[in-house]
Amino acid sequence: MTSTFTMTFTQPRIKVQWIGAQWIEAALRSRWLAFIGAMLLGLVATSAFAHGVAEDDKLFIEQASGMQLIPFIYLGAKHMVTGYDHLLFLFGVIFFLYRMREVGTYVTLFAIGHSVTLLYGVLSGTHVNPYIVDAIIGLSVVYKALDNLGAFKRVLGFQPNTKAAVLIFGFFHGFGLATKLQEFTLSQDGLVPNILAFNFGVELGQLLALAAILIVMGFWRRSGAFWHQAFAANAVLMAAGFVLMGHQITSYFTI
Repeated sequence: MTSTFTMTFTQPRIKVQWIGAQWIEAALRSRWLAFIGAMLLGLVATSAFAHGVAEDDKLFIEQASGMQLIPFIYLGAKHMVTGYDHLLFLFGVIFFLYRMREVGTYVTLFAIGHSVTLLYGVLSGTHVNPYIVDAIIGLSVVYKALDNLGAFKRVLGFQPNTKAAVLIFGFFHGFGLATKLQEFTLSQDGLVPNILAFNFGVELGQLLALAAILIVMGFWRRSGAFWHQAFAANAVLMAAGFVLMGHQITSYFTI
């Protein structure tokens, strides 16, 4: 006899019934989702997945002196667009958000969070261990996937404040950005405007990435497969976060 169970997603509050055996078969037949998942986990497992800086960019940052607004805007945008850890978290945040007002609210909270700590970390010279920060960033991806799956309400009996969580994790994402810039000897000549330009570029890159994600999500949600694949997608997202955490924790103890 086929068993049924009910999953409750928190954003939006929609109750979805699944037929257990049929859902599993549908997920297994989703070859493209499995391919994306394998590719995603492969990216996470590489050191390039953590938001590194290209050699040419490193050379420019260390040699830059005076105001270099346009180049630093470009570097900030490039860093965000290629920062898979940030994009995974952003993907999880908007996964079940349908109204643009809600998307704008959560993305703004995330932007405020990482802007504050990026600027504070670099301009104040506050140093934090990059491996620990990146491990927490991986944890943020795991958290959002579990939140999307309704795990906290099931296990804890209550729903944590999702807006507060996005803001708090945004602080850690900002420190993650700051640690990469702190690896270099930054010229004090034009430092403040250059870092502000870099942060502006980060926000610009986030908007570009968000637009691409929303377009893809829009097509996916209109397909009949979305609700059948939502659980599997968030399971892959959670696995990616765990792999990223493991990679950073291992690096902390071995490097």
